Parts: sequence; C-alpha cells; structure tokens
Amino acid sequence: MVDIKRIRADFPALSRTVHGHPLVFLDSAASSQKPLPVLEAMERVYRECYANVHRGIYAFSEEATLAYENARDRVASFINAPVREEVIFTRNTTEAINLVAYAWGRTNIRPGDRILLTEMEHHSNLVPWQLLAQEKGARLVYLPITDDGLLRMDLLDSLLDERVKLVAVTMMSNVLGTITPVREIIQKAHGAGAVVLVDAAQAVPHMPVDVQDLDCDFLAFSGHKMCGPTGIGVLYGKEALLEAMPPFLGGGDMIRKVEWESATWNRLPWKFEAGTPAFVEGIGLGAAVDYLTGIGMEAILAHERELTAYAMERLSALPGLNIIGPPAHQRGGVVAFTFRGIHPHDIAHMLDMEGIAVRAGHHCAQPLHRRLGLTATVRASFYLYNTADEVDRLVQALERVGEVLGQ
Repeated sequence: MVDIKRIRADFPALSRTVHGHPLVFLDSAASSQKPLPVLEAMERVYRECYANVHRGIYAFSEEATLAYENARDRVASFINAPVREEVIFTRNTTEAINLVAYAWGRTNIRPGDRILLTEMEHHSNLVPWQLLAQEKGARLVYLPITDDGLLRMDLLDSLLDERVKLVAVTMMSNVLGTITPVREIIQKAHGAGAVVLVDAAQAVPHMPVDVQDLDCDFLAFSGHKMCGPTGIGVLYGKEALLEAMPPFLGGGDMIRKVEWESATWNRLPWKFEAGTPAFVEGIGLGAAVDYLTGIGMEAILAHERELTAYAMERLSALPGLNIIGPPAHQRGGVVAFTFRGIHPHDIAHMLDMEGIAVRAGHHCAQPLHRRLGLTATVRASFYLYNTADEVDRLVQALERVGEVLGQ
C-alpha cells in the first residue's frame, strides 16, 4: 500500500492553507498536483542544459535531446508500447485526439461511414468527431448508458455494423467515474473491421494501462493529470497506422527534405512533432512516470478504490445528497453528486471558503449531463495523495453547506 505521509511530503502545494484552512485538494481529475522530483527535473534543464533539442551540435543541445528522448522511452515502457516510435508527444489529450481526427480521419472516413462513441464522452472525444463527420458526410452513433452510468454493452453488437469505421471510447468517465470494458469493446470493434481510439486521460494516471494487452489502435492521455506538467500529452498509435497517416502540422523537425514545391516527411515519431517541442515538459513527464512507477500503479489503484468506497459511504449518508454513477467497485476515484437542490457553484464556493477544492459545472460533458437530466454537478476526485481525513473534512463541510443553503 502507498505511504501517504511520505507521498504528501513530496507535494509542496499540499502544505498550503487556503482561507485560513489546510488545503484539501479534490480536483485531480482536472489536473493533479506536482511532486518535487518533477519540479526539480524541469528546473535542472532550465538551470543547467537548456537548449533546443535535435538541432544543436554542442553539449547543451545534446544533453537536452538525450533527456527528452529518454522521457519518450520511459513513457513507452509505462504503457508497454512495442516500440518507442509509436509514442507521439502532443500538447494534451485533446490535441492527440484531434491529431487522429485530422490525420487518420480525413484520410479514411467517407460519406455514409459511421463513428461510434458513447454517451459518457468528454467534449475532447466528441467535438473533433463532430467536425470530421460534418466535413466528410459521416454520421455519429452513440452507445447508450444506463441510468446508473454503465455502458449498455448489450446494444454494442447491433451498433457495430460494417458502416462503423472508428470507435472512440473513454477508458474512465471524468464525470461518472465509470471504468469501461475497453478490452471487450476493442475486440468486438476489430471483429467488425473498425479502428479504436481510447481516451485514457482519466485512466493512465490511476491504473496500469497496457496498450498491447488492450490491442487498441490509438490511445491518448495528458501529462498534467499524472503528476506531470501542462503542455505535454501523448498519442500512442500502432506503427502501421501512423506510417500511413499524413502529418498533422507542417514546419521544422517533421521534415526530411524540403523543395520549393514539396517536402518529404521525417520518420516516426517526429513526423507528427512539428516545431520546437515542449521538451522541458516532456522531461518533466518522464520524471512523473518514474515517480508513479516507483510507487506502483497497482498500489495507487488500490488506494483510490479504498478511498472512493469510503467517500461514497460517507457522502451517501448525507440527507439529500445524490451520487451520480455506478457503485464504487465499478468506478475510479471520481464522485460527482448533487445536494439538496443547491447550485453546484454555490457548494463549491462554500467549500473553497473552508480550504476544500472541488470542481462544479458540467465538466466538459454537457450531453452526458443532459442525458442524466442535470445541468451541473459537484465533483470530488481523488489521487494518490488524498486521505480519509480529507474525505471527513469534505463531509463535515457539506453538512454546514446544507445547514446554510439547504432547501
């Protein structure tokens, strides 16, 4: 099991007070806090060997390049990618999904084709496909969810006909916390001849993810949700698919030879990494991977499952509090809820006054909220550094919110 006291000491932000109260940070589903090894790795580059990568024939550039490309190797190992060339650095999950929509989608989607999504997708795994479908004359179809936030897997076979060319599915819902049966979905989609993209933004930071075991065609995630910095994300793609795709962006570093009227492309992965990359952030992501690996992803998952079950037990005992989504054993460390008719923004504001940071709103999932008959929810999300005592503080603060604002 994780050593919470030791882990919390690694995160400087967790020692802060907010409005006179010790910070309780329960918004890691949006973006996690950063441990000292990540901060120090990035500062070391800025202090000791900052220079543009891949291009300089001098010590600083060579040191920075080596550190950046070593980070790619560590990310590839972290998700068990067969070869490092299948790991493309992007800005975030959103850009990674858009890369697939533009470079694969615009080459392979035709009028009348279908793209299969689910009703629980984040806007980042919805809007890019809307744009592609509108441009190409394709149609979006949706695998429904049950009222308690599980996928209607009994309907999957009927939706997976020969017209479906792509299936894009979250591995874990950022609202419901639902952990989806992606392996089964991938197997069925491949059987129907479809390519599969997995939005793993909420999964990779919290549980072991093995792209070879999943057999996904593409997988996207962000560094900032997994103890790394902002501005760096990852697209994993099968080598044959990436080789066949045209570049996403044009410019320096993604080319091999440029003529006045044409150019030829660099080899993978750099074909999809135009311009000066976020190499300091990439090095920070490599340090984050080392940090999480040192603790162990199985241990992190077990800790979050225990904490989530405890939180759901405590929260469900509050009169008028309604938890959205499935039981604890079918979800990750996310608990969204409504409370006694009080607007989620008012709840979040009052919690902030007691030093408790939660998210309130539609969480970039407006269609999902409408499906559930809601306009907004409060979301508490947990990570490796959260404790049962923090859950207790959340519950106690919500009791006071109910006393002041309850209807």
